[in-house]
This record gives sequence, C-alpha cells and structure tokens, in this order.
Amino acid sequence: MNWILLIAGVIAVGAALFVLSYRTQKTVYLSCLVVGALLIVASQSLVVIKTGYTGVRQTFGQISEQPVQNGFNLKVPFIQKIESVNNKLQDKTFEEQIWGETANRTAIWYQNIVVTYQIQPEKSAWIYANVADYKESLVSSAIVASAVKSTSASLQDADATNRGTVEPLVRETLQKSIDDKYGAGVIEINKVVINSADFEDSYKNAIAEKQKAQLAYEQQEIENRKNIEKANADAEANRKLQESISPEVLQKQFLDKWNGELPKVSGGQSIMDISSLFPAAQ
Repeated sequence: MNWILLIAGVIAVGAALFVLSYRTQKTVYLSCLVVGALLIVASQSLVVIKTGYTGVRQTFGQISEQPVQNGFNLKVPFIQKIESVNNKLQDKTFEEQIWGETANRTAIWYQNIVVTYQIQPEKSAWIYANVADYKESLVSSAIVASAVKSTSASLQDADATNRGTVEPLVRETLQKSIDDKYGAGVIEINKVVINSADFEDSYKNAIAEKQKAQLAYEQQEIENRKNIEKANADAEANRKLQESISPEVLQKQFLDKWNGELPKVSGGQSIMDISSLFPAAQ
C-alpha cells in the first residue's frame, strides 16, 4: 500500500513538472503538484500491520512501550516509524549435534532439533527494544544445548532416547531458561521436536555384546531346564519301575520263562529245591 501511494505521488509530481514546462496550464500544474505531495505524505503516514503481527512505534529512535495492533495505523510522516514483529508460531531448527550424558554417565548425542516458539504480542515492543538481532538470537543454540544437556543428565539410559519422554522435558527446561533470561510471559515455547538421538558407538557395541551374552545365557538356561526335566522324568520312570518289582512279580516272570526241566547240577551237590515256587503242591 505505501509503495503504491509513493509511486502514485511521484508520478503526480512528475506530471506537474511536465505541465509546468508548457507554462500555460498552471491550474493543472498546481493540482498535480498538490495531489502528488499528498500522496507522498500519505505513503509515509499510513502503515498496515498484518494479522499475526504487532507494530512497534519509534519516534526519533525512541520506542513506545504500547504495541501497535494489526490493521491500518497512522504515524507522523518522516518522524515516526512502525516496525512489524511476528507473533505467529515460529520454527527454528538446530542441525548441529549436541552431546550430553545420561544419569548413568553414558555419552549421548541429539541432532536436528526443532523449537517452536511464539513472541507474546504485548511484549513485542520490549523484545524489539531490548534484544539485539532478536530474529536470530531470541532462541539461541547455546540455550537450547543447555536445556538438552540438563534434561539428558536427569534420565536413565532406557529413557534418554525415548522421544515421548525427552521432548516434553526439554521443552519444560527450555521454557524455564527462557523465562529466567527474558522474564515470564515474554516468549512461549510451544513444542520441541528431536529428530535424531543415539549413544556413542562404544556404548552401542557394549550393548550389542551384552544382548548377545544375555541371549546365550537364556538359551543355556532353556537347555539346562530341558536336561533337568529329562533327568527328573527318567528318575520318575526308574522309581515307578522299582516300585513295580516285587517277589511275586519276579516269581511269575521266572515261571513264565521256565521250560519244566529241573536244574541239573554235578559235583555231588544236591538238586536245587524249587518246591517253594509251587505252594499248591506242598
């Protein structure tokens, strides 16, 4: 809008100068000159603040604490200036690796962290006046790294790579750090997303070896149980067999296998007495 008014004003002034060269159309000349001047002044007096933004008014470099709301706003031309501050949700990505330690003193890194934040509209003027290069430095890599390291140091190894656990805790820690730096209610940390997280290679190798050892141990335990169960089954079968063997059973087995002939002996020894095997014949 401002550029349109400015261009129109310049064209009107140019037209006035063109008409002036003919020295006859003074009325037209004055009309074009006045319209052009008014348009140029209007281009420097009217400011449109878009939805989702607030304006910060400066008068001779002095910043007003009262934010300028979105929509059409007037300012004193050539004296005042109104700058827009973004109050929408904004994402800032930190691609570098951030190394830390878990509560178990295990080295771990996080990478490609996305922080979603929002400048509160009523604090736009304060941010503009007090934070140098606020668009880049408001949420710095140093403060994010500190929040990540503090969070990882409070977590056990099993939780340190769990995004559902880590991300909300980093957001809370980062919000506290931001509040300590700028004051409460200035910037809201809406969300933190951690796209990559892992332990150092030596730890991963140790975990792999531990898992292999655990698997071998479990397999050996299964074999041991099988052997114990087999031994118990054999012992039970032997016990039952021993319990089933009685003198009567042995006698029956002997008679079942006897062919009716008496044992034959030599050397003057007497024939073996087997009459006890035939109780009915006694």
